[in-house]
Amino acid sequence: MSAGTRRIYRQTARYPCSMPVRPIVITGEPVLHAPARRVESIDDEIRTLVDDMEQTMAAAPGVGLAAPQVGVPLRIFVWSWTDGDGVHHAGTAINPELWISPPAIGDLDDEAESEGCLSLPGERFPLRRSERALLRATAIDGTTFEVQAEGWLARIFQHEYDHLDGVLYADRLTHPFDRLVAKAIRKQSWGSAGQSWLPGVDHLED
Repeated sequence: MSAGTRRIYRQTARYPCSMPVRPIVITGEPVLHAPARRVESIDDEIRTLVDDMEQTMAAAPGVGLAAPQVGVPLRIFVWSWTDGDGVHHAGTAINPELWISPPAIGDLDDEAESEGCLSLPGERFPLRRSERALLRATAIDGTTFEVQAEGWLARIFQHEYDHLDGVLYADRLTHPFDRLVAKAIRKQSWGSAGQSWLPGVDHLED
């Protein structure tokens, strides 16, 4: 999930997967639009992936990142966000489950509900999310945990969990923002495979 833009796009194949900061694929890459697979075991490959995801998220910068966004179709996401009281929330969710409260009814707040995605870099649109969420998942050390979240942390969980089901926040936008995001995608020539950007090199979210 985006934390904010210049537009520089590269072919995904240019970057080796072993890099600590990995390229983030852009909408249109098939891995972003299909359900991810469960993690069968937490081994060194998974631990390296999670470490790389954390570094990639920090470099972007972002507050959340799902494995499909770095081209890996596994049910993993990471998050790192500091709330208005200065409390830092961070973690790794492997094979997560998520329960959410019914979303509020009413007009969207264009600022308070504005959301972005690192796989649609530099774009932001308002989206109604549920105010509360309950996350249950496995941590990188193999233990299970539960987090009750409200507000922006609940939004982060919903955004990243959607990625694991092949859903981008753009897919959930309502009129007129659905048309605006479609226009932005056409303008940037996104929507097909092979496009990515590299945090720390391509400063699309600074």
